Amino acid sequence: MRQVVLDTETTGLEHSQGHRIIEIGCVELVGRKLTGRHYHQYINPERQVDAGAMEVHGITDEFLTNKPLFSEISNDFLEFVKDAELVIHNAPFDVGFINSEFKRLQAASPGDISNYCGVIDTLTMARQKHPGQRNNLDALCQRYAVDNSQRDLHGALLDAEILADVYLLMTGGQVNLLLAGEESAEDGSKRDAVRRLSDVRPSLRVVKADPEELELHEERLKEIDKSSDGTTLWR
Repeated sequence: MRQVVLDTETTGLEHSQGHRIIEIGCVELVGRKLTGRHYHQYINPERQVDAGAMEVHGITDEFLTNKPLFSEISNDFLEFVKDAELVIHNAPFDVGFINSEFKRLQAASPGDISNYCGVIDTLTMARQKHPGQRNNLDALCQRYAVDNSQRDLHGALLDAEILADVYLLMTGGQVNLLLAGEESAEDGSKRDAVRRLSDVRPSLRVVKADPEELELHEERLKEIDKSSDGTTLWR
């Protein structure tokens, strides 16, 4: 099963008010494993970024001025996600923006993204599993012990990678986050291996029991062994 975990950053909250996509980040899962293929693109929205949105993702108007238009990257994007199951946190938001961008292509529009992909909304899934609790991505990272320490600002590719971790943990089963390969596309773009957060995280500190704790542990084991008439397996 091929899945693509997707996130976008935008100029504002409502595509119905003319807001546009400025960044798309996707990572690919096949058989619940990261393959190393990803798609990442900044986009010139042909309008200003709202101040509130800029505070969230830190992407400025100046940074976007020389980036391609959505019409220039739409085919590559669709080719990457086509026939996959999209995994998105708060899917109506991202799907709404994607469909709005497709609609702007007019005669060249491919129509709704749902014509090419299935969609899983991890926010809906999280609300069903954890009713009455906070279920934004940061809260889920804390709940499932996913390291999001690099997430000072939102970024589409980083958020997609973090969401992939959360989704695999939330849906249970064996979680294998190892990259299956690191080959890049012939053009050297969009298929480079995803750099795992583990590459930049510090090693966890190992705390070993001191002699007093080991002695107390041994005494407790003896008590358990005695109460079970010497049938404990570890003895």
